[in-house]
Order: sequence, then structure tokens, then C-alpha cells
Amino acid sequence: MYSSNNPSAVRSQKEITDALLALMHEHPYNEITIKQILLESKLARKTFYRNFDSKDDVLISLLRKNLDEYFDIVNNAKADVLTTIFEFADRNQELLMLLDKNDMMHIVLQCLNTFSAVMLRDQNKELNPFSKLFEGLDQDYLVALNIGAAWNVISLWVHRGMKESPDSVKRTVAEYLKRMRTQTVISTAG
Repeated sequence: MYSSNNPSAVRSQKEITDALLALMHEHPYNEITIKQILLESKLARKTFYRNFDSKDDVLISLLRKNLDEYFDIVNNAKADVLTTIFEFADRNQELLMLLDKNDMMHIVLQCLNTFSAVMLRDQNKELNPFSKLFEGLDQDYLVALNIGAAWNVISLWVHRGMKESPDSVKRTVAEYLKRMRTQTVISTAG
């Protein structure tokens, strides 16, 4: 995506993104063409290519925008991490369900892995909840562990149709982590 704060470009990018999402409700992603996106958005081909390189670029830019908001919340300790993860998924339910329907959830994981490097570089170490946990350890492995574990939980929840409440899934994960800490303390003491 070509970054611009020009109101016309921002509006065009939103119309193109909305058109892609609307088409994904009706057609498999791999069958959607740029021509269909243009017909749905009622924009000219040159407008599309002024803003995006490809259909995949439209999807990645949408994910990037949403993940930027997610990382901003995590990086500035605006909420606990589990709450942030589930609120992100809940806010993006439509997109996640469409990605799941098209067997494309792995794209979010790829984006998370790619964008996490930027997040770590730009993080506010005083506020980021992981800074103290990662201190003195290879943070690349720990980020991969956290993202992989969280994303697998979210992927399963989405694949099940997001029927359980975010709080219910979060409670399950939180209780497991609590038990894991307790088990680790018992194992270390014994």
C-alpha cells in the first residue's frame, strides 16, 4: 500500500478495502479479481494502482492497520495482554471469519511475526508488559512463543465460529496459565 494522508487517497483505500471484504462474503478469495474489486468499489483501475500493488496488498494493508492498533495498545499497557488479544479478535470478527472461511488465517500470523519486530523496536519499555519478562533473554524466541500460542487460541476460537464469549475463552487461558505457574513452582520446589 502506498501511504498517504490525502483525504481522497484515504477514502479510495477504504472503498477498495470495503469492496474486497464485500466480495469475500460472496466469493472465495482466490477467485476475486482486481476487476471485480473495481466494479464493486466503482473506482478506476489507476486509482487502485495508485494505492495498492495487488489484491494481496489490500488485505495486508487492512491487517497492518488493525495490528498497528493492537500493538499500540500492548506497547502502552492500555489493557492486560489477554484482554487486548480477545478485544482485537472480537473487533475484527468479520475479517477473521472471512479469512478462516478462505483458509487464510496463516496470513495474520505472518503479519504478526513481521510487525512484531517493529513493535519491539518502537516499544515503550516502561509500559510494555513484556519488557521485564524478556529482560536478559532472547526476545525473538519469546515473541514467537507468545504470538504462536495466542494466535492458535484465536484461530481455534474463530474456526469454532466465535460462539464462546471472549471472556470465557480468556478465563480458560488465564486459568491454564495460573495452573502452569503453580505447577512450575511445585516442580521447582520438589
